[in-house]
Amino acid sequence: MALEGICGVDRWPFMRRFDHLQTEWQKEQLREATSNFENPYALMAPPYEDPVGNLPKILAHCGVKMDFAHGTTTLGFRYQGGVVLCADSRATSGQYIGSQTMKKIVELNDYMLGTLAGGAADCVYWDRVLARDSRLHELRFKRRLSVDAAARMIVNISAEYKGMGLVMGMMLAGYDDEGPKLIYVDSEGMRCHGNVFAVGSGSPYALGVLDTGHRFTMTDQEAFDLARRAIYHATSKDAYSGGIVRLYHINEKGWRNVSNTDCSELYCNDYCKDDHSCDDAGLGDAGCCNHEIPCSSGCQRQKEVPENEVSVQVADVTQEGN
Repeated sequence: MALEGICGVDRWPFMRRFDHLQTEWQKEQLREATSNFENPYALMAPPYEDPVGNLPKILAHCGVKMDFAHGTTTLGFRYQGGVVLCADSRATSGQYIGSQTMKKIVELNDYMLGTLAGGAADCVYWDRVLARDSRLHELRFKRRLSVDAAARMIVNISAEYKGMGLVMGMMLAGYDDEGPKLIYVDSEGMRCHGNVFAVGSGSPYALGVLDTGHRFTMTDQEAFDLARRAIYHATSKDAYSGGIVRLYHINEKGWRNVSNTDCSELYCNDYCKDDHSCDDAGLGDAGCCNHEIPCSSGCQRQKEVPENEVSVQVADVTQEGN
C-alpha cells in the first residue's frame, strides 16, 4: 500500500477500494439531502408521489402509528394604536406535551413579526428563511421588506410545495410605508388581509372573546388586556394550548415584547382574585363572575352560601310538615 501511494496508483479510479467508493456515494447523497444549505428554497422531496395521500398508506402497511396532531392558539388584531399579536407557548405531539416554552411569535425584522401555527418544523424553518431574506433585502435595497412582499413570498413557497405535506398557518404583522398591516397566509396558498385573526385549535374560543371586546378605538392597555384574556380563555378550554402567554405590540416605532405571563399567573392574579373580586351585586372588577370563570375565590363562595341557606330552610319546612 505504501508503494501504491508513492507511485500514485491508488489515485486511479479503477484502483480505489469499495469502501472509498461507498464513502463518495454517501457524501453525494448527503449533499443532495442538504441542498437547502446552499439554496433554502430547495428542499428534498419525499421519494414517492403524492406524499399526503401515500404516506398514511405506507405507515399502515409498515404497522407504524404516526398521527400528525397539532394544536395552538395565536391571535392578532389591528386597532388605532397599531397591531397586537398574542400566542401561547405549548407545543404538542398528539396527546403528548412536547414543550411549554415554544416561541410562537418570531421577530423577522425590527418592524415585522410572524406567528407559528401548524407543524412546528415547517413554520420555524420558513420563518427563518423569511427573516434571512428580509435582512438581505435591507442590505441590497437599503429599505425594509414590506409585509405584503413577505406574505407573497410565503404564498409562493406554499404553492410550490402544495401536496407535499406542508402544514402551516401564519400571521404576518408589521408596520411599513402604508401603515400597520396584518395578513394571514397558510400552506394551501391562501393570503388574506384583515383586522382580526385567530389561528389554531383554540381559535374558536379566542374569537369569541375578540368578537365581544374588539373595538378599533381601544387604548393600548385595553388592547393588551383583551389579547391576554382571549388567549387565557382558549388555554382554559383547549387542551392543546397553554404555557406562557406572549404579547407583542407593533407601531410606527417597531415591535416590542409587552409581556410574557404564565397562564397560572393570569388565573391567580388577574382573573380570579380572592380579595375584592366581587362587588355587592356579585360582579367582580376582574370579571371572574361576569365571565363565569370557574375559580376558588370569594365570588364562588358567595354563591354557595345562599344555596346552603335555601337547602336548610327547605329541610326545616319539610320537618315541620311531618
